[in-house]
Amino acid sequence: MISWLTSTYIGKLVATFIISMLPIVELRGGIPYGVGFGLKPLEAFIAAVLGNMLPIPFVLLLLNGILSWMKRQENFLGKIAEWLENKAYKNKGTIDKYKALGLLILVAIPLPGTGAWTGSLVAVVLGIKNKLAFPIIFLGVIIAGVIMLGVSYGFAAII
Repeated sequence: MISWLTSTYIGKLVATFIISMLPIVELRGGIPYGVGFGLKPLEAFIAAVLGNMLPIPFVLLLLNGILSWMKRQENFLGKIAEWLENKAYKNKGTIDKYKALGLLILVAIPLPGTGAWTGSLVAVVLGIKNKLAFPIIFLGVIIAGVIMLGVSYGFAAII
């Protein structure tokens, strides 16, 4: 299986897609993976963006219920829910000040602790409507993907 993911064209696309779905790693890991295994810039970009965005509608729809359930647990799940909410509230000032632009910047800057998963968490905890949050997160992922392409391929190579 590992051989297939690194030696075939489809395998490289699938691996780029799957890596980009993962929280924390997201397309910040997916695009360099695609680059390292020889995918063309547009191929790596599309696979990574699609992979990064696939879980986001589910996160936006289900996270509030999951966090509520976790908080009712009197074990480590409750502590994790509290930690996640505190993480989201750390971004409240930026979101309150810059509104949609603040959420966009949070998702678009490809640094640890940012990205689509964090943006979704912040949107859910701060009560940003999904109709507004999803397109902003999608645009942020596109911007982060372009930045990662530039870092991975060199900006001249993608123009």
